[in-house]
Amino acid sequence: MPDTETFLRAVTAAATAAGESSLFEVAVSVTSPERMRELNEQWREKPKPTNVLAFANAEIPDLVLPPDAVRHLGDIVICAEVVLKEAEGQAKLAIDHWQHMVVHGMLHLLGFDHIQENEAEEMEQLEREALTSLGVADPYV
Repeated sequence: MPDTETFLRAVTAAATAAGESSLFEVAVSVTSPERMRELNEQWREKPKPTNVLAFANAEIPDLVLPPDAVRHLGDIVICAEVVLKEAEGQAKLAIDHWQHMVVHGMLHLLGFDHIQENEAEEMEQLEREALTSLGVADPYV
């Protein structure tokens, strides 16, 4: 599993690629396949574990926060076992796939999605930019 600095660099790279310049905090949690399955079923109605879920904090609108306030963007939950299996199955370095999952989750917290094709293209391009800055190859090749 990556260390805290690796998580921090991936979060920062995603924020930079997306043009986010405000002060923010993000929680990154690593969980088991069983817990990830529960979360995925509860929030997405998909009863299976997934690699990453992002839960944006939408409770406090930006307009009520002072300009220098640190915003809690939300939580990124990653399933270690799924990430490691995917990395192996895709012949990727595990650390690269971990960073991709953090970047992906962070972009979701910043409001990006991949449901529509044009949204997916934009999000994937931001992922590429963030990952390139981290020395990680294009995950979509």
